[in-house]
Amino acid sequence: MQLGRTGITGKPRIGKSTIIKEVIRRLKTEGIAVGGMLTADIHEGGRRVGFSIEDIRTGETGILAHVQLHRHGPKVGKYTVNLTDLDAIGAHSITSALLQSEPQILIIDEIGPMELKSTRFLDAVENALSSNKQLIVTVHQRSAHDLVRRIKSTFEILEITEANREEMVTVILKMGENSLNGEG
Repeated sequence: MQLGRTGITGKPRIGKSTIIKEVIRRLKTEGIAVGGMLTADIHEGGRRVGFSIEDIRTGETGILAHVQLHRHGPKVGKYTVNLTDLDAIGAHSITSALLQSEPQILIIDEIGPMELKSTRFLDAVENALSSNKQLIVTVHQRSAHDLVRRIKSTFEILEITEANREEMVTVILKMGENSLNGEG
């Protein structure tokens, strides 16, 4: 049986990751095991200078991308992507979750231009899509990447807007509950 597949999209900075963090908090409160990865902004002096990456299960964190990263790596806008941490933390968190009976829900925040620079990340996401895990993913709204287009065509996609973002945590949790109970 393939459990629920939920994709979350919306404009940059609309609150996708904030919603995901609250979903994770509530799932853990209910005793539901969650794995995968989260991204977050890094701010210095009131401005965004990069993005962090975190393994949800272990809490290990690293740098996904930064404006002052002094190593070679792909560029996305003004940011240099840190493939080392993306592979060691991001891709590894997905692969690790797939190899274990727990977690029940695998979260991937985000599948966007920076993450798509890593072949290990792409492979990990492909393996997740082929698995029986329940998936909740955030996807870049304007991405034309093949993988993102496939997700958008096969997942239940929720677009976060200013008008609906307050209710989205409840909507996502209800969809997940129905899926875990075999109703979705």
